[in-house]
Amino acid sequence: MGGFVAAALARSGADVEVVAREATAAAIAERGLHVRSAVLGDFDARPEVVTTLTQPVEILLVATKATGLQAALSRIESAPGVVVPLLNGLDHMELLRSRLHPAPVLAGVIRIESDSPGPGQIVQTSPTARVDIAATDNTLAEALEQALDGAGIPVRAGDTEKQVLWSKLTRLNALALTTSASDRELGYVRNDPRWRSALEGAMAEAAAVANADGATIDPAHTLAELEQAHAELGSSMQRDIAAGREPELDAIAGAVLRAAARHRIRCPTITWLAGRVAQRAGLNGLSYG
Repeated sequence: MGGFVAAALARSGADVEVVAREATAAAIAERGLHVRSAVLGDFDARPEVVTTLTQPVEILLVATKATGLQAALSRIESAPGVVVPLLNGLDHMELLRSRLHPAPVLAGVIRIESDSPGPGQIVQTSPTARVDIAATDNTLAEALEQALDGAGIPVRAGDTEKQVLWSKLTRLNALALTTSASDRELGYVRNDPRWRSALEGAMAEAAAVANADGATIDPAHTLAELEQAHAELGSSMQRDIAAGREPELDAIAGAVLRAAARHRIRCPTITWLAGRVAQRAGLNGLSYG
């Protein structure tokens, strides 16, 4: 998703610099970014790319996977004006604020289905792509909203931080866990009685935790979003397991279950699904308490 956003911004004429690992940076420097997008069409972009950010920037978009966040932060050596993470989960907010202080960190999420089959290659398959940012009067955040809109990525701003993060996490947690635990696409999950029950249970449990944590989530509304999604929809967690990569299980299900523990809410469906996913991924000794 980071490559998709960077390429879209670069194509629109925005001043963009990508911070990437050495191999990825070399590929982008040599060939640029090649995007196949259901929303923006197919195009190439050639943003500037570095392996370490040493010069000040106005806006730092953090769009790595949670499993690579610590390594990514080690490449940031300059102070940004504002930080907008587009990560899954909840726990990254505290980490970013402690590591990038005094820069303000504004909650953000991106609603997109995308994958990178190789360095510099981006495949975006969802029928829409949208960024949500928590309400703020930060002028740099307003500039980011305008830049993203100009790049063809709509922005919705105005909700609280809790609402922004939990609105995506409640939906993503149910989708990622059921598709990964079953290793099937959403259409199968919706139509199979056992897996549909798990989908609805995970949605209801996460919504209860979200509401106790300060958000306002209607599980029926969130479930309706997945009812309208295309049947072939999967999840990045599912793809990571299939490719032998570490999935974002701790950042997604772990974040929900840690919040549930804080509010003393039982989540038997999520716990069962997370255990099954951990087993499929070869992860041992995970603790969500």
